[in-house]
Amino acid sequence: MDDAVTAERRERVLMISPYPPVRDGIASYALQTVRALRREGLDVEVLSPGPSAAHHHLDLRGPRGALALAKRIREYDRVIVQFHPDFFYTDPGSASARLAESTALMVPFALARRLEVVIHEIDGRFGDPRRPDGQVARRLWHLPQSIKVHTASERTAFIADFGVDPARVQLIPHGADFRPHTRMDRAAARASLDIAEDAFVFLGIGFVQPSKGFDRAMEAFDGLAAAGARLDVVGSVRTDDPDMVRHASDLADLADSVDGATLHLGYVSDELFDRWIVAADVVVLPYRNIWSSGVMERAALFGRPVIATRVGGLAEQAAGQADVRFVDDDDELRRAMIERLPLADVPETPNWAEELPEGGDLRAELQDRVRLRASSRPSLSRSTRPGMAGAASAATVAEVGLRSAPLRRLPRVGPPDTNHGRRSVRLVKKILRKATAFQVDPIVARLNELQDATIKALEAEARAVQTRAAGTGPEGADPAAPRSAG
Repeated sequence: MDDAVTAERRERVLMISPYPPVRDGIASYALQTVRALRREGLDVEVLSPGPSAAHHHLDLRGPRGALALAKRIREYDRVIVQFHPDFFYTDPGSASARLAESTALMVPFALARRLEVVIHEIDGRFGDPRRPDGQVARRLWHLPQSIKVHTASERTAFIADFGVDPARVQLIPHGADFRPHTRMDRAAARASLDIAEDAFVFLGIGFVQPSKGFDRAMEAFDGLAAAGARLDVVGSVRTDDPDMVRHASDLADLADSVDGATLHLGYVSDELFDRWIVAADVVVLPYRNIWSSGVMERAALFGRPVIATRVGGLAEQAAGQADVRFVDDDDELRRAMIERLPLADVPETPNWAEELPEGGDLRAELQDRVRLRASSRPSLSRSTRPGMAGAASAATVAEVGLRSAPLRRLPRVGPPDTNHGRRSVRLVKKILRKATAFQVDPIVARLNELQDATIKALEAEARAVQTRAAGTGPEGADPAAPRSAG
């Protein structure tokens, strides 16, 4: 008999997730899970909510997306959903919309032969049993055979928020299926990235967005370039949302004003991502909010120390990792970065040695000087602070802030809001929005560009005035001084 007939049929698995080349942390996570499943001999196909290298593509948002998914789900032995609310629910959405969307999503969840859901993020408030949409959400989450989360706190919160049987909620390591994407060692990685072998490299890497806190790392790093250190922030903007684009622009301006800090903005492949981690001395994760971190797992994969803010489930995630330092605020972040510098890298400046009291702590002195410099630098993202060194420094920060503050307080111009309590009105507004987008969007973009350009011009003028007043530039020179004939 033919071997193909007698051979046992392989289990068919459908993975529902964003997928490369989509630049998405969940997409990267799903790719590694798919590879692990295929190593087990399973027949895996991928369905993504948008164009990608997946086998199937389907818009999953809203009731229509959920019902369309129901038509495709029954032919698989096992379905794995990488869950994020943005994939299935409209945003912003009303309680009535969530009620309809959760009700529709119950259909494919119920039809799957074996359903596993990996929760990457969810709002526990949507499981409020006092609301109709919360009651339906609770019924929805009783349908999967298994629900997987990455930290114990997430597990506890999910069980409490949605009333799920604890036996169904499993705890899995975030990096269980992670594999290295580069074979380079530290020297080769640094050579490929044009990093000096003796430089001390702090690395912030991931999507450039406010929640990642890369601006906090730059503020904390200010002044450490004198100790032979550099800070590289590597990543791309996840979406073309105006606020995200503006944040990236502000971050670039901030990097330009901090010695030794560089923003590498652009697409980062899996191999390049790992190469940066291999090249780094310390990975800095100054998150403002997050559930768990794939970057922390990749740093552990290559044995790189991590400095991270104590948010979400990071402390639990790092429980089994050797070298992770947690901080609770920006001052602790600065101290942690200074403590990581080898004492041999601290410059032995004669002036410092003279000013240090006998038996003084060189590292403490460096920390004090970093704080003094950071407080007096004309930063784009900090307001004037008390205790600045010298009237000239205070005047610089004050003038920069006063000239650009009115424009910075203006909200960004955005497309018209299509949300409304009544469904019929919301539908009409969405149709009008699509019909006029080709006219409205260029105007919106140009207005925001003009605002940014005006802010930069005002701040550049303020710095130029201060430079001339301080006599540090050609125009600030003493007019009575003799000039060279050359």
